[in-house]
Amino acid sequence: MTVVGSTARATKAFLRRRLGLWPMLETRNIVLRGWDVPWWRFVEWREVRRLRAGARRPREARVATVIPTYLRSELLQQAVASALAQTIQDQIVIVVDDGGGLPALPADDRLVTVSLSRNTHRLGLVRNVGIRLTRSRYVAFLDDDNVWSPTHLSEALVALESGADLVYTAVQRLWEDGTELDVLSRDFDREAFRDGTPFVDANAVVVRRARGVRFSCLRRETDT
Repeated sequence: MTVVGSTARATKAFLRRRLGLWPMLETRNIVLRGWDVPWWRFVEWREVRRLRAGARRPREARVATVIPTYLRSELLQQAVASALAQTIQDQIVIVVDDGGGLPALPADDRLVTVSLSRNTHRLGLVRNVGIRLTRSRYVAFLDDDNVWSPTHLSEALVALESGADLVYTAVQRLWEDGTELDVLSRDFDREAFRDGTPFVDANAVVVRRARGVRFSCLRRETDT
């Protein structure tokens, strides 16, 4: 038993040095929980096909902001307002409802809303639908319980149009009473990203559109 235990620990240490902690954990998630991913990819494709046939096709824009939502009416209204208030005007905002229903939202030609036919509980799938229904040079992500500062997109686009493929900005986290918890901000470091403490939130990310810009359809414990 001692030899087996020592071998297992040595193997894990070797893999962590070669791959990093987070790639190892994601590989484990795929092995243990990825058996139904092909089905959810099919559901994603089916929803995109249905929505393309029946919904107003978003116009092409410089930036597409994807907002997934599920039963957060008041918070969603705040998130949408902050997206539409960006200093960058050449954008479209697509709200993708995960089957829970939508509240009244502003009448704005930059805003498109769609609803999935059922609640999927797959945040990645919901975001992917928004990506695939839009046409833009860049894609940004905002969840329904977050808001942006007015210059978030304009600051990110400076780096993207200088040649970067992905940009993230700082995240200010607040307590429910509005007081500041902390600010997450760190310069990019590949080793820290693959093996250190994670800190980049999807809400801070703006990315150049490419075929491989997709989220995993694995169910996460924090999905809604």
